[in-house]
Amino acid sequence: MSAGFKAVSGSALAAVALLATAACTSSGVSYNKDVQPILTKNCSECHAPGKAGFVASGLDTTNYPALMKGGKFGPLVKPGDALSSSLNMLVEGRAHASIRMPHGKDKLPDADIETLKVWVNEGAKNN
Repeated sequence: MSAGFKAVSGSALAAVALLATAACTSSGVSYNKDVQPILTKNCSECHAPGKAGFVASGLDTTNYPALMKGGKFGPLVKPGDALSSSLNMLVEGRAHASIRMPHGKDKLPDADIETLKVWVNEGAKNN
């Protein structure tokens, strides 16, 4: 094996190791700093006690305990599993179009969707 090939192989291996470490490291998404502002801006207008979305679904997005309680149709968040969490399905557009959230409005920005996804995958902590 040539010295140049060994150097390139070593560099590639180091890059893969670095990426693997980064993928396993928590990004530290905070419910209070990152998630609640998204919910307040996009969800709580309808999903708060007395509002139409709350009446229809029983879901209150105004605080952590209420969000984690879920609504008439069960829990909205499955900590550690954004793939099967209803919250993520609804905002990502993986649910039927008639129940995509926010209902009747533009889709959330991709960055907000990613923040919610990471938060749920990190365990949906009240931090």
